[in-house]
Amino acid sequence: MTKVLFVVSATDRWTLRDGEVHPSGFWGEELAMPHKIFTGAGWEATIATPGGKAPTLDRLSMSRTAGRPSKLREVAAHLASMKGELNAPRSLDTIDPDDYDVVFYPGGHGPMEDLAVDPVSGALITRVLASGKPLALLCHAPAAAFAARNPDGSWPFTGYRMTGLSNLEEKLNSFGRRAIWLLEDRLRERGAHYAKARLPLRPFVVVDRNLYTGQNPASSERLAERLVSDVADVAEAATGAR
Repeated sequence: MTKVLFVVSATDRWTLRDGEVHPSGFWGEELAMPHKIFTGAGWEATIATPGGKAPTLDRLSMSRTAGRPSKLREVAAHLASMKGELNAPRSLDTIDPDDYDVVFYPGGHGPMEDLAVDPVSGALITRVLASGKPLALLCHAPAAAFAARNPDGSWPFTGYRMTGLSNLEEKLNSFGRRAIWLLEDRLRERGAHYAKARLPLRPFVVVDRNLYTGQNPASSERLAERLVSDVADVAEAATGAR
């Protein structure tokens, strides 16, 4: 059985440039839909957060501006089915990434507040990227990559093609215009080869080696489905080689 680890932000806020604290957390669709797709494929899912703190749902992710009513109902229903897992996540510092076949980071603004500077998460990401196992970062979650370091202090993601929420998409929110930093800008500055869809808010996924990234909430299902397909292909190839 394929085992997937979800690493979820534990914060309930995002600090803006003027010092205002904006309520935040994880984005509902970005956790619920991949979890639903993975478990529907027979995968075993584990949720972990910094300190084992129950993650906070960003209420904006369930507002009428966040998606179609039918999609929001689907997200809400699946999050309700995950209540036990969400209320009692594993503490990230107890996780051995070797126990998992796939590691998945959902977004929301939360990762920009805590995972971007979390050394435990950074070490885990560095190790998974080097292992060759699939590592997936969705929407704002590529921010978690900034805590990763190679033994020589260099950034492990230099030269990787990747995506994440674009500057334009961030600025569609009035509060996003007051961000301390923007994900697209920082990915480029750090040495990633950033790519994005021609139109904002459309599904867009980039795969480079074992790194899988999705641009925005609309990319949640496409990213998860690509992972399920690729993991199945690898398993089939391994079986045929025996």
